[in-house]
Amino acid sequence: SFSNGEYVKAGLAELELWCAQAKQEYAGSSWDELKHIRQAVGFLVIFQKYRISFDEIVSDLCPVLSVQQLYRICTQYWDDKYNTQSVSSSVLSSMRILMTEDSNNAVSSAFLLDDNSSIPFSVDDISSSLQDKDFLDVKPAEVLLSSPAFQFLQE
Repeated sequence: SFSNGEYVKAGLAELELWCAQAKQEYAGSSWDELKHIRQAVGFLVIFQKYRISFDEIVSDLCPVLSVQQLYRICTQYWDDKYNTQSVSSSVLSSMRILMTEDSNNAVSSAFLLDDNSSIPFSVDDISSSLQDKDFLDVKPAEVLLSSPAFQFLQE
């Protein structure tokens, strides 16, 4: 929806600021890795989608998104804030034709992004690096012990 797009766009703006201020060793290529999301969100929050041509969407607004992804965004989008239309029926028709051609040519028709296997660590690596902490021997603060709401800490 339009509102969800605005919400994510605001979060991306905060993340962009952090990436710009953070050292390269912390931020790395984080901002570039979000290119698909940034373009999808940018498309969600653009006004007057019905005036945008298919070529403008594919070439200018969302060049890294596949036709399948764009079609899914366009068909599931609704403007809950201003009640405007999504893209024109001719744009949707162009997308449908291309998706049909792609499926006939055995090109992937996945709607979502494929997993990126370039991540240099596995889930097992992450979980094995976690350390268990035992807090049974930690004494609660006096302020908490004197409050009836925290009586359970003494048990």
